[in-house]
Amino acid sequence: MKTQIWIAVSVYVLVAIVRKRLGLEASLYTLLQVLSVTVFEKMPIQSALLAMPDRSEEATDTNQLELFAF
Repeated sequence: MKTQIWIAVSVYVLVAIVRKRLGLEASLYTLLQVLSVTVFEKMPIQSALLAMPDRSEEATDTNQLELFAF
C-alpha cells in the first residue's frame, strides 16, 4: 500500500515538473489523461503534450444543449 502511494506521488511530481519546464497551461489532470492515452505510442512526450486539443473547440459544438438557456 505504501509503495502505491509513493508511486502516485512521484508520478504527480514528475508531471508537475514536466508541465513547468515545457510551460504548459493545461491542468495536471489533463496532462495525466494525455499521458495515459499515449503511453504505448512511439512518439516524443513533448509532441504528445503540445498537440493537445483546445477546450474552446469542443465548446462550440452546436449539438450540445445548454443547461441554463432560458
